[in-house]
Amino acid sequence: MQFLNGQPNYDLTYSDVFLVPSLSSVSSRMDVSLRTPDSIGTTIPIVVSNMTAIAGRRMAETVARRGGVVVLPQDIPLDVVETVVQFVKSRHTVYDTPITLSGHDTVGEALSLIHKRSHGALIVVDDDNMPIGIFTETDAGGFDRFTQIANVMSREVFTLPDGLDAQTMFERLSEARLSFAPVVDKDGRLLGCITRKGALRSTIYQPAVDRHGRLLIAVAVGVNADPAARAKALTALGVDVIVVDTAHGHQDRMLDVVADVRSNVNSTPVVAGNVVTAAGTRDLINAGADIVKVGVGPGAMCTTRMMTGVGRPQFSAVLECAEAARTLGKHVWADGGVRYPRDVALGLAAGAGNVMFGSLLAGTYESAADTVRDAQGRLYKESFGMASNRAVRNRTRSEAAVDRARKELFEEGISTSRMYLDAQRPGVEDIIDQIVAGVRSSCTYSGARSIEELHDRAVVGLQSASGYDEGRPLDTSW
Repeated sequence: MQFLNGQPNYDLTYSDVFLVPSLSSVSSRMDVSLRTPDSIGTTIPIVVSNMTAIAGRRMAETVARRGGVVVLPQDIPLDVVETVVQFVKSRHTVYDTPITLSGHDTVGEALSLIHKRSHGALIVVDDDNMPIGIFTETDAGGFDRFTQIANVMSREVFTLPDGLDAQTMFERLSEARLSFAPVVDKDGRLLGCITRKGALRSTIYQPAVDRHGRLLIAVAVGVNADPAARAKALTALGVDVIVVDTAHGHQDRMLDVVADVRSNVNSTPVVAGNVVTAAGTRDLINAGADIVKVGVGPGAMCTTRMMTGVGRPQFSAVLECAEAARTLGKHVWADGGVRYPRDVALGLAAGAGNVMFGSLLAGTYESAADTVRDAQGRLYKESFGMASNRAVRNRTRSEAAVDRARKELFEEGISTSRMYLDAQRPGVEDIIDQIVAGVRSSCTYSGARSIEELHDRAVVGLQSASGYDEGRPLDTSW
């Protein structure tokens, strides 16, 4: 990467910079490979942050199916993590996991589940797990919440047989003028479900899978208790990436933990952070990290910079840390500060092997928080920072009351924030589409066919606040 008019002597955020178009021989965005250079198995540069309100099994399944990976939070009990890992590893790489109920269940129960996934339909099955009906939210109109689903569901069930390729499934759904269908085995038993858009996506994306062809999943560990033992247990469960996570990654305790974790997880990739300097990056890599997480304070739920004055503008932090990691044959993840697809492209241009974010996905069907309606009927989810009072209470629930109370006094994150579902992009896949389209186009403008080439070829310029504002579209007239 090079600067258009020389590198400035001050630090930069994503909003301070822009990519300059260059001579390109890349004729189509589909000629661009977004397989990540950090070699963890992701085929698009998307890592979902280990935030309790966001990273759960629904998110992990969906994102991995499209080529990214989700990091489960460090404060989840090991037995629960085992259940989630087994769930994700058992999911189909093309079919989505349906929401199912029996005909005896009620409309109220169905409505409480319908927004858990973006396909907007619930499959009613019999005792042999065969589809006997389809329920959507509109079917509830005019019925009370105690009505059995069998009395309101649609009994015309169009199914697709197992084994069809994605293009054929898309064509059959298009011919039937349907957006959703159950997928069944040769005996008619339910295996999964597919949407027309989901089938189309499966012709474009490659899932992120392990050596056994199962979907990828990562899990975070903290620096307290016995992180090395937990990391060893996680790898035994089949976790693909271990993320050693703490707010201040450049400290003696963190270096010791990374070394201990590295010696206990064999060849499993170890990610460690967070840092914002070349020195911090080198120290973590020398301690045993394969990938370093870069970012202090850029997250939407984080108040660290306002509370402490500590941090660094994200673009400059990624640029410096990525260069330090590259000299040692390692990689960095750009963690936080993403508001738009352009920010992902700029993080990659600065040298990141993957880009990590959470709040951008908080207001989606797949995020772990429950869906709620406000007084105007709009759907939203509550999100919160992982250094907030709410997160600290969850993380320290096993500690003595006085110790918990002390820690709760010192918070550096927002404890609750309403993240409304965008009617145009309510699912995480909708946002992934937007990000991938933007990054692919960034590569074509720069003449790059891969993420590595984007970093090598990118030309970055500086802009004023009004220059940034000039690039923002208007949804109304002047």
